[in-house]
Amino acid sequence: MVVSYTQEHVYRHPWHRVTAAAWRKFTDPAARDEPLSHILDVETLSRCVDPRAGRLHAVRVIAGRPPPLPFLIRGLVASAGAGDVVLCVERTSVDAAARAMRVVYRNATFRRLVDVEERCSYAPHPDRPDEWTLFRQETSIRCAPLAAVSATVAEVVERRCAESFVQNAAKGMEVVERICEGLAEGEK
Repeated sequence: MVVSYTQEHVYRHPWHRVTAAAWRKFTDPAARDEPLSHILDVETLSRCVDPRAGRLHAVRVIAGRPPPLPFLIRGLVASAGAGDVVLCVERTSVDAAARAMRVVYRNATFRRLVDVEERCSYAPHPDRPDEWTLFRQETSIRCAPLAAVSATVAEVVERRCAESFVQNAAKGMEVVERICEGLAEGEK
């Protein structure tokens, strides 16, 4: 079974400000205390500009705390070789000329149990392209088919992960909004 969800959010800020804030979301010191206290570290693995296409490509690794799991599942997680840290790989592509930013997150740990992919896009809002930004997030969570995991337990894990991701996504949007407000103040 796969649990999927899609959500959209309108930032009442221009694209350049929202994307600048999105880059800072995980590294913002105020966000590390709360609401993104589950993020432990962020490292840039690669960054390059494609001069022909005019696009920036970056790959970062994000270390975080895993979502809370039911007691019975914790033993499975430990036996699958996963520890107390979840690593996710973030691949970002920015086309400034087209005002398009796409980000794909994928877990690098826990993959033998749970496969998570999140696709995000930032684009000018169709009704107010110079003032607002449309954020779209699509997430799919699939519990790997293991003989030791029944379908019911797999569904519980997928649901718990989905609940955690929805909560964390809302926190991430809060952080981006706050950073946008700070950037707007700096532009005055």
